[in-house]
Amino acid sequence: MPHPSRTTLPLAFAALHGADQLALAALPLIAALHLGAGPALTGALVAAQGAAWLLVALPAGVLADRMDRRRLLAGGGLAAAAGFALAVVAAGQPVLLGLAAFLGAAGVVAAALAAFALLPALVPRPALPAANARLELGRALATLAAAPLAGLLAARGLPQAGLALAALAALAAAGLAWRLPPLPATQPATRPGLSAAVAEGARFVRRQPLLRAIALAAIAWNAGFFALMAVAVPLALGPLGLEAGTTGLALGCYGAGLVAGAVLAPAAARALPLGQVLLSGPGLSVLGVAALLLAPSAATLAGCMALLGFGPMLWQVAQTSLRQAVTPPGLLGRVGAVMQVAVFGVRPLGALAGGAVAAWLGAPAAVWLAALGFGLSLLAVATSRLAPLRALPEAVA
Repeated sequence: MPHPSRTTLPLAFAALHGADQLALAALPLIAALHLGAGPALTGALVAAQGAAWLLVALPAGVLADRMDRRRLLAGGGLAAAAGFALAVVAAGQPVLLGLAAFLGAAGVVAAALAAFALLPALVPRPALPAANARLELGRALATLAAAPLAGLLAARGLPQAGLALAALAALAAAGLAWRLPPLPATQPATRPGLSAAVAEGARFVRRQPLLRAIALAAIAWNAGFFALMAVAVPLALGPLGLEAGTTGLALGCYGAGLVAGAVLAPAAARALPLGQVLLSGPGLSVLGVAALLLAPSAATLAGCMALLGFGPMLWQVAQTSLRQAVTPPGLLGRVGAVMQVAVFGVRPLGALAGGAVAAWLGAPAAVWLAALGFGLSLLAVATSRLAPLRALPEAVA
């Protein structure tokens, strides 16, 4: 019988992320087609869903370190299913729709943190890269399929159906969670309050040199990526002179790169030293954006997006495995939450900066801003203790 880490947990994680991506794709369609909303309301609904990653991650990380993570994974799936189901009913009421989207995303956040904290208890240390690659493959496939599926439903006059499918996917994730073996909850010697517990996780990230370098590299990369995403469509339709269909195909290469990276991540982990895999994420990002700057065209835009999916997916699998390897079991939830908040907090700043630079100097100038972010990310890895690593180190006491 296959181990649950090989089948059940990846399926639960894929269903969970599919729910999140379906809701993210459905909300703008509901706003435009059902509510007749403009950009302001559409942005507010999307922001309501995204806010859960900032507001819920830290307390959810504390829960992941204090309770049975299987129960938290199942409970998060049920909360997500309830939120997205409520959103179907509330599709005609913008405020209630936003609150329901927030509730659904909050369940996804809690369940996702539980899944990553649960994995090291299910697989031996050498198998972490392959196990994380299976999780990330599910995430990549969900990302690739969610938007076209939501668009197809909207084209048939059923934009709310995307939220209904999101609720069903989250419910499936909760059901799969109960098929995992029960594991004892982490019981710390003391149970500090919420703020003290969160601070403990943040201190560990700040003081642990490998985690600190991962955080700095991730922050710089995400700032650069969202600066690029803020101007990718205006760049393609304007200076590059592409049609809407060609633009969609070029940008869709990002999802293809994610899938390819997740499929090849286990082989990369076996064939290459860990430090080289970690360098590949920002390194290939720099290569992709450099090609776009030197020879802007549809082909280089597609190639850039593919590299931005492929390299950082290799990085994602490697750095997640490294985090799980060096973090004590009782801190896994909080360390993951601190990383999530740092990354998601910088994303809107990167998008705002990219938009401001594009408005001031033109869309191509914002690509240089993205290149700066990717370059700083590469520098953070290359000048830290990450680069010389050959394999996963031992856990820190």
